[in-house]
Amino acid sequence: MQPLATLSVARGMSFSTVEEMLKNAFVDAARTTHSNAVQHRMVSRISTVTGLNRREVSRLLQTDSSTAPTRRSPATQVFTRWVSEPSLKNAKGKPLSLPRQGPAPSFDELARSVNRDVHPRSLLEELCRLGLVRVEGETVHVVRERFVPREDIDRMLGFLGSNVGDHLRAAVANVLSDPPAHLEQAVFADELSQASLDKLREVMRVQWQALLQATVPLLHQLIAADRSAKRNQDQRVRVGMYMFSETMTSPTGALGAKARARSGKAKPKGK
Repeated sequence: MQPLATLSVARGMSFSTVEEMLKNAFVDAARTTHSNAVQHRMVSRISTVTGLNRREVSRLLQTDSSTAPTRRSPATQVFTRWVSEPSLKNAKGKPLSLPRQGPAPSFDELARSVNRDVHPRSLLEELCRLGLVRVEGETVHVVRERFVPREDIDRMLGFLGSNVGDHLRAAVANVLSDPPAHLEQAVFADELSQASLDKLREVMRVQWQALLQATVPLLHQLIAADRSAKRNQDQRVRVGMYMFSETMTSPTGALGAKARARSGKAKPKGK
């Protein structure tokens, strides 16, 4: 949950938005697990297994979770109003720079027109943190007019969701099935120096290239063979590789300390 929270905060996504997504996921999972339940009992069954009340379950069942609008955070609502409101644009259609305080048009008045529950100063600090605005003296300027750090942010987040999602699906399926249904293994070690980590990182890049060069041509061959044999082509696959490193919370720093490396795959109850 911590990486998800980190990403949400970094992208200005409020807790209520994530909560709504999680509720939908719980309802979908319960509905799939209990798909054989009598239809008029479905709401009660889902409410029982998820802990959500019946009214909430009914609402979520009637909502298309794939197209449900997300609730933007107060800071991004202020930003959206600023860059889209005609009265807050100059003759060239660009957002006006606003005095921080004072009567409208000012940042404080803009913030209050959008949300009166959060202090304008807090909203300004959040917009600065997100890199959307900057403050010079007593004037606030829009830094960029789109709430994205790069042009391909949507695609990057799409890849993130797909890659991490399938990895988590594999790990969860292995925990819930016996024998494990998917390949999902890792090697991990601590007590490494930065120099050793740099060397390992280079090895991993080489290994990934080798995997890529072996896998992609094979996949093309298999797809062509399936098509030629007129087999039912209803399966998908994702093969990935990742490496993560960070500073140890309690590094030993001892010369010659024994490194520990282990490998394993997700299994129930540590088996």
